[in-house]
Amino acid sequence: MIDPDDLEYCRNVIRTGSLSFHAASKLLPTAVRDPALALYAFCRLADDEVDEGENKSRAVIRLQKRLDLAYAGRPCNAPEDRAFAAVVEGFEMPQELPQALLEGLAWDAMERRYSSLAELRSYCARVASAVGVMMCVLMRVRDADALARACDLGVAMQLTNIARDVGEDARMGRIYLPLDWLREAGIEPEEFLANPQASPKIRGMVERLLKDARILYLRSEAGIAALPTGARTGIFAARYIYAAIGNAVRRNGYDSINHRGHTSKAQKMGLIGKSAMRACGSAVLPQSPILFAPPVEEVRFLVDAVATKASGAENWGQGQMGSLLSVMAELKARERANKTSGVAAE
Repeated sequence: MIDPDDLEYCRNVIRTGSLSFHAASKLLPTAVRDPALALYAFCRLADDEVDEGENKSRAVIRLQKRLDLAYAGRPCNAPEDRAFAAVVEGFEMPQELPQALLEGLAWDAMERRYSSLAELRSYCARVASAVGVMMCVLMRVRDADALARACDLGVAMQLTNIARDVGEDARMGRIYLPLDWLREAGIEPEEFLANPQASPKIRGMVERLLKDARILYLRSEAGIAALPTGARTGIFAARYIYAAIGNAVRRNGYDSINHRGHTSKAQKMGLIGKSAMRACGSAVLPQSPILFAPPVEEVRFLVDAVATKASGAENWGQGQMGSLLSVMAELKARERANKTSGVAAE
């Protein structure tokens, strides 16, 4: 399905650019691992272009064009694009999923802030749960309940990232803590960004993020038994390793301004062993009723994009395209304004 040379290029990109995912991919069966490497290489390309580029808005606009070309069967002449287009065709990947990821990257380009935990979850749904649902598609899993639990895992992992990186983000002028939490604590966002401190109130917010993540980690486990047997160890490993990062933040007293929680290689190996044991046990344990819990509202559109399409309905993912178009229109308007101001300055 994927050209071997393009696949090898993607494998090298992941090997050098994302050691964690490259190691985790070895726990997946080949039928899932190879398309996952192609998918992740394209997602990594998208994330790097927006995160590291000088003009983030322009990078998002370019990525939208590349995404459209891949779905039209005319990908850009680059290994990541060709490999991604092959995955799209081979797995009938709903376009709403990478579009959701792109919208999350657009929000980053716009330096969007989030008024509430619900809005922050909406961001997590786009930059993390969308990837989790795409992984389910690669596993040929389109069951709504299993997809909902994959979304739980994605949101939990991203909340853990945010909790770990409060200080690092602040020093880069970014803030993901819900603004209503800051307001309740009497903290002005700009003052915090100018001088980030691990005050008791900020540490309390980190703790709240991790508590929400912990609930979602526990919910996510019920869906792993619905995945192909060979893929369960890898997904359990992702769940345990990211949760361990949260535990490291806890051990630091929820101070993620002066410390960055991480796991050692030995810890990772131990958690992989635990994951293998859980994966074997999941084949014989009774099905958990948590599997059938409804998705959190902020991820429902991702579940609908896959599960409803699989059932043959026509209007799957309804409403989300309009949201992305609105964001892209704003980015293009900003880009035009920047060009105009640049000409005027000359």
